[in-house]
Amino acid sequence: MDQRLRLAVIGAGAWGTAVAIQASARHHVHLLVRDAQQHADIVRTHTNTKYLPGVSLPPDLSVVHGGVAQLPPDLDLIVLGTPMSALRSGLAALQAQRPHTPVAWLCKGFEMAQGTAADGLMPHEVQAQAAPQLACGVLSGPSFAQEVALGQPTALVAASAQPQVSELMVKAFHGDALRVYANADLVGVEVGGAVKNVLAIATGLCDGMQLGLNARAALITRGLAEMMRLGMALGARAETFMGLSGLGDLVLTATGDLSRNRRVGLAMAGGKSLAEVLAELGHVAEGVYSAKTVFQRAKHLGVEMPITEAVVQLLDGQLSPRQGVAQLMGRDAKSE
Repeated sequence: MDQRLRLAVIGAGAWGTAVAIQASARHHVHLLVRDAQQHADIVRTHTNTKYLPGVSLPPDLSVVHGGVAQLPPDLDLIVLGTPMSALRSGLAALQAQRPHTPVAWLCKGFEMAQGTAADGLMPHEVQAQAAPQLACGVLSGPSFAQEVALGQPTALVAASAQPQVSELMVKAFHGDALRVYANADLVGVEVGGAVKNVLAIATGLCDGMQLGLNARAALITRGLAEMMRLGMALGARAETFMGLSGLGDLVLTATGDLSRNRRVGLAMAGGKSLAEVLAELGHVAEGVYSAKTVFQRAKHLGVEMPITEAVVQLLDGQLSPRQGVAQLMGRDAKSE
């Protein structure tokens, strides 16, 4: 009897493709590509040249073009590999067409505030509004898509308020090169995944200005404190931030050369404008889009996040890199 799961990954960006590659070694996997030209290129070259050049796709990975209707009906799990900005519409479509299939999302960030709403929402809060009937969770943790696609050792977290969904994600993705740990603290895992992107911009700025390793260590440590304050105010568990989706993801994203958010800070430290940086990057850097929303959420909760605030002011053009550093260093002394 075939014990393999039937999975679909919606979105052929770097991370969605990497996850599909890893899962296809053990399960039946369909990678849904929305763009017709990208689909044709992948089929022709057996490579996602736009997002993962040089990484060959496994022959067993089924690459499909179109919408959800093009996927087989008997799926065990659907993975949304779209950016945070597309999560709401993606979840709504899945609830309408596949209401009984569990869903995992890969995006990290806070949604920009909708209409007159004061606060942007975390992914599970978006799901509660857009697709409350779906059984859902998030796959997160310290991971660069390229390394996952190449089968290099990686550890991730599968978080859901529903244990059966976490267990399904573990079954789908845990393997020889990829360890997946279940976690019931969905809030903590999502806060860690969102805030670390903002802090990586600050660390890139620090390194780009050649402020030294002492400054980098201080920034990461105080940034982790910011992350914990916000997470606990939102109901997360403190120990979550000492794990893979907190400290682990923060260290990777803040110091790794493959980090897009870190590269934003590095480039702005070199004098480039945000528009120039994003044009050159060619990929989504979620910290750019979620920084203001993270800070607004913290402000409304009365949570102090000075590093995040400085990043927001930098991205908005209110501060130069040197002014941002001076603002942080000029803060009053206090107990740790």
